[in-house]
Amino acid sequence: MIEKLVHINRVSKTVKGGKRFGFAALVVVGDGQGRVGFGHGKAREVPEAITKATASARKKMIRVPLKEGRTLHHDGNGRFGAGKVTVRTAPAGTGIIAGGPMRAVFESLGVADVVTKSVGTSNPYNMIRATFDALTEQTSPKSVAQRRGKKVADLLGRGGASAAEAEADAAAIAE
Repeated sequence: MIEKLVHINRVSKTVKGGKRFGFAALVVVGDGQGRVGFGHGKAREVPEAITKATASARKKMIRVPLKEGRTLHHDGNGRFGAGKVTVRTAPAGTGIIAGGPMRAVFESLGVADVVTKSVGTSNPYNMIRATFDALTEQTSPKSVAQRRGKKVADLLGRGGASAAEAEADAAAIAE
């Protein structure tokens, strides 16, 4: 499991004797093979908050279909609150072009090539939730073909491509 600490927030409560500090941690957990989750934990000490956040992230993991194990199948948009993100597929060798919290999500997910843009907010909580919104909408040609009762090659045999090319593409995706 890949665990990435994205953000720690220190909050204080004013009491009779002074201030009491607490900590909130935001953690992203992934297996590098297409499963990723995020969690939020609060405690009086930092290590305890991180432990709680990690446990929460492991519980709420989602599966994202990956193309060739390195990028997404199609572009997508996500939104949460004021946070808007755009995720786009990228050719091999591009790398992860993403800011802060989004980078942690894609590194944990196991995506090697992706281009992203976030607009509206830099709040890590909202950015991560918007990223997960975009990732949950990802579908693979395999699942679309299954849902529509067709073969993957039928879906990919578009744009004047020959049947042989479509079969080869389908075989590559099915692996």
